[in-house]
Amino acid sequence: MSCSYFEPYKSGLSIYALRVARALVALGHEVTVLTSQYEQSLSLEEDLAGLRVVRVPVSMRLSKGVIMLSLARVAKKWVQWADVVNLHLPQFESFVLSRLAKRFGKPLVVTYHCDIVAGDSWFEKLAVWGTSLLGRVSLKSADLIVQNTMDYAQHSPVLKQYLDKTIEIPTPVNVSAVSDESVRDFRSRIGLAEDDVVLGLAGRVAREKGYEYLVEALPTILAQVPEARVVHAGSWKGVIGEEAYQVRINAMVADLGDRWMSTGYLSDKDFLAFFSACDVLVFSSLNSTESFGIVQIEALSQGTPIVASDLPGVRQPVLKTGMGRIVPLRDGEVLAAAIVDVLRDKKAGKFGIPNNYIGEFSQKKVALRYLEAFERLLHD
Repeated sequence: MSCSYFEPYKSGLSIYALRVARALVALGHEVTVLTSQYEQSLSLEEDLAGLRVVRVPVSMRLSKGVIMLSLARVAKKWVQWADVVNLHLPQFESFVLSRLAKRFGKPLVVTYHCDIVAGDSWFEKLAVWGTSLLGRVSLKSADLIVQNTMDYAQHSPVLKQYLDKTIEIPTPVNVSAVSDESVRDFRSRIGLAEDDVVLGLAGRVAREKGYEYLVEALPTILAQVPEARVVHAGSWKGVIGEEAYQVRINAMVADLGDRWMSTGYLSDKDFLAFFSACDVLVFSSLNSTESFGIVQIEALSQGTPIVASDLPGVRQPVLKTGMGRIVPLRDGEVLAAAIVDVLRDKKAGKFGIPNNYIGEFSQKKVALRYLEAFERLLHD
């Protein structure tokens, strides 16, 4: 398995890869993850409870991407060792691994997480162009492509060229019940009052999250729900490549005081307590760098409804369950109205936990779907 960033780095892609890898190990298989040594303090090789992580030194950085000049030399050994090669895109140097997989006759499965969208600078545009071009080499070489939803695949300008070899496998999610005592303890630790109405945000601070539109919506929400406050759970500072956006959001929320707060990154246990503490999860993402949103399933697992952007893939949890509202992009006024409506419906007891839907996202079930695909390719 290969991805640019991996544990302890936290992103939707890295968490997805970690969960699949761990689930495969739990089923008795050997997994080696090739990734970058994005911080020099990280060891070049590490065992994570039976999961082998091999890190390659970073030679240079290209926007959020990393360039590892020694990747081919390091990867050769592990591609030869493997039965199947699974690349997680976007990944700038995926073409190196796809060429090695073909050279050694190994089935190549590409997990395509999302399209990438360029920022305003010419440097970012160049980085995105290069990463996309090289990613297409891997997609063309792939024996099989995995995406969270066919909704996203069919609307992706990249993936829609390869629908004949694309399959849908749900994103893996940690789902477990959270006790009322754990939720009360969590609320107390982060300073929530008993009557606070919590609008949840989950994930790292990044431009594609669209947090500014919730800031715009908040005065309208507070006029109708004065107990409302935004609680953000996830990396709030030091997100690679998002320094300018961080400064912008900090300036926008500076006058909101305790109406907007961040918990920082949480443990898995506290994340589930956070979702249970939320009255609604706001998922206001803006573009195709978001293909689904693991946090939506984690919120639904605790009975928390969602207000989500009308984006391919992202809209599926609400469409499948009816647990919330779908809203157009970049419209703070409509976002505010949808949040108030969902809060009213939740208070009226209109939402529950969609257990049948959520069950398809268990790590074991997702890993078994991957195994089924791997075995089919090996037998073919």
